[in-house]
Parts: sequence; C-alpha cells; structure tokens
Amino acid sequence: MSKYQHIFFDLDHTLWDYDANAAEALHELYEVHKLEQLEAFTKQDLVAMFFEVNHKLWDLYNHHRIGRADIRKRRFPEIFHKLRVSPEHLPATFEEEYVALAPTKSRLFDYATEVLDYLSARYKLHLITNGFDDIQHTKLRSSNLTPYFQRIITSESSRARKPNPRIFEVAFELTGADCFNSIMIGDNLDSDIAGAKRVDMDHVWFNPTRMATNVAVQHEISNLLELKSIL
Repeated sequence: MSKYQHIFFDLDHTLWDYDANAAEALHELYEVHKLEQLEAFTKQDLVAMFFEVNHKLWDLYNHHRIGRADIRKRRFPEIFHKLRVSPEHLPATFEEEYVALAPTKSRLFDYATEVLDYLSARYKLHLITNGFDDIQHTKLRSSNLTPYFQRIITSESSRARKPNPRIFEVAFELTGADCFNSIMIGDNLDSDIAGAKRVDMDHVWFNPTRMATNVAVQHEISNLLELKSIL
C-alpha cells in the first residue's frame, strides 16, 4: 500500500502544455493583426522569440528580480525589438490580447486526464504553481482540470514562489498534508524538484524531452503514464 495520501502537481509544462497553447494563441494573434504584412518575421519567428524572452522574464520573476507587472510591460516590446520591428508596429493591446487568449487554450500533455482519473480515485490531488491566480484558474477551467484538484496553491495566494519552502508549508497547512505522506510532480528542476527537496518531500521529475542533467532526482518520467508504475 502506498505511503502517500496527497499528490501535488505543477501545472504549466507538467499537465497543461504551455508551449503548445502559447504557440496556438500567438498564431491566432499573428493572423488577427495581419503581422505578415510587416514582412519582417514569420509565425514561427514570433513563437521562437516569445519563448526566449518569456523564459528570461519568468526566470527573473522567480528570482524576485521583477514583478508581475514587469513581465507584462516588457514582454512583447522586447520580443518585437529582437525581431527588429519598430515599436510603432506593436499593436497597443497585444499583451492584453495574449493574456486573455492563451489561458483559454486546452492542450494537455498526452494521457494527462487518464492519469488524473487513475490518481484521483486513490489520492487527494492538489496543485502548487508559480502562476497567477486568475490565469491559472482560467487554464484549469478551459482544460476541464478543475474538478480533479482539492486545493490550488499559487505563488500569488501564498506570497511565495517555488522553490521557497514557504509555498510548500502553505500547501501543507491548507491540505493537512505533510512531507511524509506527499509527493511532488513537476517539470522544473530549479523550482519543483529543488523546492520539494528543501522540505524533504518525495518527488517525480517530468522530463518529456529527456533532457540530460547531473541533478539527482528520486523519480524521472518522460510520459505521464509512467506515474502508474510509481503510484
């Protein structure tokens, strides 16, 4: 019999396919704003530059060097600048449109719902995410994930960000869980896995791209179905 009672998932890049959903939203906005008329960059260029700039800004946010407003203020101006497009060609509402559209996309990683059906019949499921309350709840509703989770702990509501132990402590307080009867599942070695280690919590690293690392992890999977063999 499993020692676990509570399973904590990350959301972005673990269940909700952030890259696929972001790309879909950006392709739509590219068409809506007729950006091909600029003859400066393709849809694929926009998506690639988005991931480059967005990753950098979120890394700064997770290290407490910028705030939420900074991400939204800087993101697309920097993207367009790197694409060598004059600021006047950036649609004024592009950031707001992206933020409204992307979370409504519903692409999940393969077998996500099958695995959640399996686990939810056996364990209490929760989320710990560094995302913002409104955005993460929209993603959950749009992808029909909300019913699976008893508690959703965000960096905004807990006032702490993975890997800070405080966000895990808040999660334990809200769920009645502890580090001995819980396990963390996430894709990010620096936040999900490092955070779990800081509170002596068992963990599973979701590594769908099979990225090589020297970081020691307790369990590693490349497909969510593999969770059935662990849990």
